[in-house]
Amino acid sequence: MKLVSVNVGRPRDVPWQGKILHTGIFKSPVEGPVALRGHQLDGDGQGNTDVHGGADKAVYAYATEHYPYWRGELPEVDLPWGAFGENLSTEGLLEENVRIGDVYRIGTTLLRVSQPRFPCSRLAMRMGREDMVKRFLASLRSGIYFAVLEEGALAAGDAIRLEARAATPITVRDVTRVVAGVADA
Repeated sequence: MKLVSVNVGRPRDVPWQGKILHTGIFKSPVEGPVALRGHQLDGDGQGNTDVHGGADKAVYAYATEHYPYWRGELPEVDLPWGAFGENLSTEGLLEENVRIGDVYRIGTTLLRVSQPRFPCSRLAMRMGREDMVKRFLASLRSGIYFAVLEEGALAAGDAIRLEARAATPITVRDVTRVVAGVADA
């Protein structure tokens, strides 16, 4: 498993359906090591801290393996790394194999899997599709939220190493499937 891209972005105001949304979903890849301090990466931020960020949603990872699926589903949308608002674009870190509570070392950081992502309207706005939240959940390609156990730095190319396997066999995909009410494909 490896880290393909580190993506950050500051919150900004974006018009959507007659409203102005304050959002941090727009992330761009950055070069070199990025420090993870407290509950966020340097250069990153969340638009609505009531539902984004914090201890259990400090870092969001999304598998690069999901991008070909979405490029087929959304051919009109440009999908560079970070397009789903993820901080970490990863390879080999898939929801069906990752357990809630697993601990991973990426660079000098130590992260614990906390939950899947349950998207809000910002994802629909980012993709320009009102049905995107429903489609995202139905796909069972949720991505993975991490809590920070040890601060440090990480960079594209870093290995992702499983340091401790959770005792419970409940995967990120299992939780997404149950909460979203989606049959496993």
